Formats: sequence, structure tokens, C-alpha cells
Amino acid sequence: MKNTVLNENEHIEILGNGVGVIVSREHTFGTDAMLLARFCAAKKSDAACDLGTGCGIIPLLWKRDGICKTVYGVEIQQKGFGQFQRSIEMNGLEESVFAVCSDLKDLKGKLPQGRFDLVSMNPPYKKENAGIKSAKENDKIARHETLCTLEDVCGAAASLLKYGGRFCVCIRPERMFEAMLGMKNHKLEPKRLRLVVSREGERPWLCLIEAKSGGKSGLSVEKNFVVYTENDRYSEEMNDILRLYREE
Repeated sequence: MKNTVLNENEHIEILGNGVGVIVSREHTFGTDAMLLARFCAAKKSDAACDLGTGCGIIPLLWKRDGICKTVYGVEIQQKGFGQFQRSIEMNGLEESVFAVCSDLKDLKGKLPQGRFDLVSMNPPYKKENAGIKSAKENDKIARHETLCTLEDVCGAAASLLKYGGRFCVCIRPERMFEAMLGMKNHKLEPKRLRLVVSREGERPWLCLIEAKSGGKSGLSVEKNFVVYTENDRYSEEMNDILRLYREE
């Protein structure tokens, strides 16, 4: 990695294989992003786009793992976009990873339409008027549908994907039907569903959904992803996701 200037409250998280990401209090990442990056099952030849990319964690995880020929990351907040752009330069990925500062509802002319093999998003989990809103603007945008709805997200993904391309998203279980309905409204057929539980026998806290542009109906429900064992240790599958990250 190249040397880079860090702003106040920023630090570098080493992801493994010589790749790092600049994170801050406002724009960092969690388990859900790492789970989504793996669930997408991106291929080496994929042209991919991550919407609402924040600090760019999902594109950088893909490049760490040597997958995706080109990756675009779209982020509306200037600070998150700036972190991602500097992470690209720090990792010397300027020829294959591209940061775009834009509202996902306004991507025409900024990104090629109908050209992507894969689009992903870790969207705001709560509706605009659901629950107590975060006091900080960046948290509000990340957690509530302040600037985009699930319908907007599905519409943006549909416009970017080529026929047969895949859209992968993670969402809270209570909004699973709403997410799938939005997909169907934009001719994105839900094809894979995986629920995430903290431990065996517990209720799921996250849904991972894959839809295919122009796909035929037929949903495959995969076994639950279990994060912890009964001894409160990471499961074998979770350890595999964290292996490179924890080795650094």
C-alpha cells in the first residue's frame, strides 16, 4: 500500500492480501457488509457496482480476493466518497476500481446502463418514519430511507444490470417481502435467499437476497448462515470470511 494522508478520526483497516480501507467514525463497516460481499459470489470476469458503498468496503473486499474485472462504488455522501477514493489510490487500484459521488437515482450519464453483471447494496434498513432517527446526518442517511427507498434501489439496480445480471442485497427480515416486491416491480426475479442467525435456533437478524434481471420464477432458500457456535466462538463459515482480515 502507498502512504496516504489521514484526516482526523480516520484510520486504516487492513483487509488482507495487502489491501486496506480508510474508515472513520462516520463511514466504517460491519459484519453485514462482509456477509453481503461473500454472498454475492462475484466472478473474476464480472463488471460490478456497489450502490451506497460508504467507505468502499465491498469493492475493496472483492479486489482483495482477486475477483471482479472492474468495480464501481457509488456514494452520495462526500466524506464517504473521499475515503473510498483515497483507499483506491492507496491500494493502487485506479485502473479497476472507480468511485462515483452521486445520488443513485441520478446515475444516467454517470455509469453505463445495462452493462453490469453484478450490482450490490447494503441499503438503509429502516423506513423514513420508522423508529427513532439518528441525530447525526450521516447515520440518518445510512440507516433510514432519507434519500432513497427500496423501490429506488431496485430501480437503480435494474437500470444498471445487463439481461441475466444479478442484484444482491442485505435487509432486515421484516422488510424481506417489501424488498422482493420492489425487485419484481423492476423485473428482477428473486432467485436466492439466505437468512443470517447469531446462533442455531435463534431468529434471523439479516436476509441476503439475490435477484436476476429477466430471470424465471423460482426461489432457492439456502441453509441459515450461523455466525456463532453454542460456545460463543465464530462458526467455521464465519471464520472463513474473517480469515484474511484477522491474519493481518
